[in-house]
Amino acid sequence: MDWKLILALSGFGVAMGVATVFVIPSNAEPACWLAIFLFCAFAIARRSPGQHFLHGLAVSLVNSVWITASHVLLFEQYMAHHPQEAAMMRSMPVPESPKVMMVLFGPIFGCMFGLVLGVFSFVAGKLVKPAPAVAVQ
Repeated sequence: MDWKLILALSGFGVAMGVATVFVIPSNAEPACWLAIFLFCAFAIARRSPGQHFLHGLAVSLVNSVWITASHVLLFEQYMAHHPQEAAMMRSMPVPESPKVMMVLFGPIFGCMFGLVLGVFSFVAGKLVKPAPAVAVQ
């Protein structure tokens, strides 16, 4: 596993975690993630030493850490900009503790989206040639 690549690509998770709090509305978020997933799948196919599916899964799991942390740390701002999510959290099993719900569901969403990015990366690995190896002298 190329952890340097995984951590570099998880930078999108940091950016999206903050951007979804302040800039990106919920209805535009899926389109942003699709673009990110396509880019990440291509990068994984070009740069990873193999195990494309596992690299995609790992990127999404690390992303879920960054996104959950951003949403928990910036909770008040997130709720102010996302009334639908706030209403949904009030209907959850533990409505008095929405931050705990975020922490519990973050990894679940990370796994689900990890499966998607893993499949994208696997397919990209079949379609894209790996980057040529750089000779070290």
